[in-house]
Amino acid sequence: MRLLRRTLLGTALLCMTLGLLAMAVGTVYRATTAEEDDGRRGAPRERSFSVNLILLEPVRAVPRLTAYGEVESRRTLEIRSEVGGRIIELSQNFRAGGHVSEGEILVRLDPARARTALDIALTEEAEARADVSQADAAQLLAVEELAAAEAQRDLRSQALTRQRDLRARGAATAAAEETAELSLAQAEQSLVGRRQALAQADATLERSRITLERRVISREEAARDLADTIIRAPFAGRIGEISGVLGGLVTANEQLGTLLDPGALEVAFRVSTAEFARLAAAGSAAGQPVLARLSMGAETVAIPGRVDRAGAEVGDMQSGRVLYAQLEGRQAATLRPGDFVVVEIEEPPLDNVAVIPARAISAAGELLLLGAEDRLELARVSIRRRQGDDVIVGDVPFGREAVAELLPQLGAGVKVRPIRPAAEGSAIRLDAAQRARLRALVEADAGLPEARRAALLTTLEGETVSAELVTRLEARAGTAGSATLALDAARRARLIAYVERNERMPPDVKERLLGELNGDEVPRATVERLERRMGG
Repeated sequence: MRLLRRTLLGTALLCMTLGLLAMAVGTVYRATTAEEDDGRRGAPRERSFSVNLILLEPVRAVPRLTAYGEVESRRTLEIRSEVGGRIIELSQNFRAGGHVSEGEILVRLDPARARTALDIALTEEAEARADVSQADAAQLLAVEELAAAEAQRDLRSQALTRQRDLRARGAATAAAEETAELSLAQAEQSLVGRRQALAQADATLERSRITLERRVISREEAARDLADTIIRAPFAGRIGEISGVLGGLVTANEQLGTLLDPGALEVAFRVSTAEFARLAAAGSAAGQPVLARLSMGAETVAIPGRVDRAGAEVGDMQSGRVLYAQLEGRQAATLRPGDFVVVEIEEPPLDNVAVIPARAISAAGELLLLGAEDRLELARVSIRRRQGDDVIVGDVPFGREAVAELLPQLGAGVKVRPIRPAAEGSAIRLDAAQRARLRALVEADAGLPEARRAALLTTLEGETVSAELVTRLEARAGTAGSATLALDAARRARLIAYVERNERMPPDVKERLLGELNGDEVPRATVERLERRMGG
């Protein structure tokens, strides 16, 4: 046992000695290596970050201005009673939300008083007509009496002349001449009385006629009052708030409800002065197409329309401009006055701009571009519009790749590991021969812009390349001398789907492109332009 203990102790001491010797040898080796490395310690490796990249391509963007407005009715009528009375009949549709047709009887008042007033007016009119007839007859008699008085005056004048002749010859006396003169004076006096009677008869006739006109007016007013006991709908529409009830008493000009025309709706919304100036840059804000969106739970209704006019004044404590847009289409019937909607207006298009994610650019308009040796470079662009999660920028270095999302650890000069978005379809690995052939195709294509050519060559240097990009490059090389292309079914369907889901594309351009893509031969320029926008 003593021998075994001594053997184990010796073995342990030997192992410890060997371990200490190994540690000493390692220390000496490391010290020697550090001296040979010019006294420098092992430098740490540079840290790099993985970033997603986007390709900056020139496009024609149509900005959309977003505002909030309230739906109003351009044709609103207050239903009021022209006369007072008791309501004896109401239309079945005369209730809140009821739809009425043009000319439909809405309210009927008790016509008893109005009919009595009309009967009295008719009686007074008949009496006035009788007075006119009597005055007319009296005027005719006065004219005849005046004529008789004039004839009598003429006879008395002739008798006086005859008496004077006789006296001049000595055949008559002075008394006879005086008698003739008195008779003529009496005839003159009677003629004046007849003229005065005729004037009075004319005045009486005129007053009778005026009274008749007054009675006619009273009769017409009574007839209107009787007709006003029936209230009809002047146009087809929907009933708003009502206050009239069956059997209730109403006074003249009392409001019984409102009538709205659902087919004449418009939306009033306010835009800033700068936004209004951009809309008016094309000539006038009137006529600009708009799209009103109303959220109805899980669904959103979109109603097209056009700007009709601008407000006449800014208003107290307000700014900007108020615009009014007329809404069109069948879906406008789903709106009601008072609805709050989101209004989108198409601004004049912007050419030679790029559309990038909002998180790819700073508030100062700075982008991070991929430079040489996969290091980032700082570039400044001009922000033209902000559209939701996207930003439309100008003064862009087209053909370069930019970081898709700015992060705190990224900055100019930082080395990154680029991650490029793959085009639709699967990615494939190219062998050396395929890569060289595709590079030769890209370099030999004289129709490619230099920026696009550089981007394609950079893409071909990656570990994987989109199979769709390879197919397009080979197809482009095979049809380089043709103005049109014969597309296969998959390629045609992919292009059509891209055009249909592109919301920024104007409707007329979209319709034209779909017509070209559905043809047997598609223009080569159209296919290339669409595929460049799709990426790859």
